[in-house]
Amino acid sequence: MNDQFLCFQSNNASHRLILLHGWGADAEDLIPLGKALQEVHDKRFDLIALRAPEMHPQGFGRQWYGLFPPDWSAVPGAILSLKRRLQKIATREIPLEKTVLFGFSQGGAMALGGGCDLPLAGIIGCSAYAHPEWIPPQKRPPVFLTHGTNDDVVPLAGSEQLFESLTSSEFEVELKTFKGGHQVPNEMMPYFLHALSSWFV
Repeated sequence: MNDQFLCFQSNNASHRLILLHGWGADAEDLIPLGKALQEVHDKRFDLIALRAPEMHPQGFGRQWYGLFPPDWSAVPGAILSLKRRLQKIATREIPLEKTVLFGFSQGGAMALGGGCDLPLAGIIGCSAYAHPEWIPPQKRPPVFLTHGTNDDVVPLAGSEQLFESLTSSEFEVELKTFKGGHQVPNEMMPYFLHALSSWFV
């Protein structure tokens, strides 16, 4: 494993999907979901799972910044670091314009906070939330949000707030809820595939 990310390449890949894990998880956490999408989608794309830069305070897993209690002062630096990593991953063959960013929970907040300022093909945020005082740019990638109605870790209000903020621009945003908690259920797979098909052009 690379110290910073896991990479699963496809022959003749034309696009890229980058995964951002949640608080206390690690780069491996979303790989099964990413591979499932990679296997059934008709476009060939590389799969990269980024590893958050900080150790979780309990000694296992990682974090993008301190969350319990939240260290909001660390967010600008974390966002800047993520943007630099995404720009470094981009290549002439697969630029940011052919890259989709997928984040869960804290990773979803990072995906929206950092990705909306970049020329990405799209952003998927699962059980995400907005950082305090975050204002999305008027020009941004299309966004698909999903959230469990019974999420007691990141309440549904987190995605509802994101949705409301993102509807202020003319670019696509959709929020799909499901009956469940803090998770990414299999029933969301068709929606993820639809989003990728719409954005991988």
